[in-house]
Amino acid sequence: MADHFQLRLVDSRMLAPAVRHLAFERVDGQPLAFAPGQFLQIHFQYDDGTPTKRSYSVATVGDGSTPVRRIEIAVSYVEGGAATRLLGELPIGGVVDASGPYGRFCLQAGDVHPRYLLLATGTGVTPYRAMLPQIGQLLAGGGREVVLLYGARNEAELLYGEEFEAFARSHPGFTFHACLSRQPRAVPRPDDRRGHVQDALGELAPRAERDIAYLCGNPDMVDAAFAALKEYGLPVPQIRREKYVSSR
Repeated sequence: MADHFQLRLVDSRMLAPAVRHLAFERVDGQPLAFAPGQFLQIHFQYDDGTPTKRSYSVATVGDGSTPVRRIEIAVSYVEGGAATRLLGELPIGGVVDASGPYGRFCLQAGDVHPRYLLLATGTGVTPYRAMLPQIGQLLAGGGREVVLLYGARNEAELLYGEEFEAFARSHPGFTFHACLSRQPRAVPRPDDRRGHVQDALGELAPRAERDIAYLCGNPDMVDAAFAALKEYGLPVPQIRREKYVSSR
């Protein structure tokens, strides 16, 4: 059963022109036990008093075995959005109501596929940041490969890009492809790709006997990548999906 608690803001910074990274701690001082890939819900009220909530994946880097005290999320700016106003204007020390964790968009211990294809756009990359220690453990066992395809319009919108690049340098089995649809980097990286995330799948030649795929982010990308992966022969159980829908 999900827990209900209050979170106090302890840090806030801009990740991109329209995305803010927020770090919280529980008001009751307890750590949060979560599996990388799960999400929290922030509970609040509209101006008329109607209760509502928004879901945010936990971005905190963790191995899933040790509860964390610092609870991080990434929040996209939505024009006129109630959650944008609440979280964008929340001062350090400000408190919000929350519950969780929820969700099953997690790496499964029983997966035996040699290659993991992780696809994301926007804040959909936050679950993969949380999974980095698990990915490191996966690669340390040998015989595995992990490829992250992350789509953004330009370099400024690559959330946590430097962290993924550093992880790729220290873990030879991990490849990070920044897929830039509007503008290439001023100094392109060898693994950068032009176009959308799903466009880069052809180069990887997905195969059912080798690959398991995780798709997270914009619903259009998730749907397009899902259709493409099925065309390559991946059965539905080997394609795991989490759609991010912006709400006002």
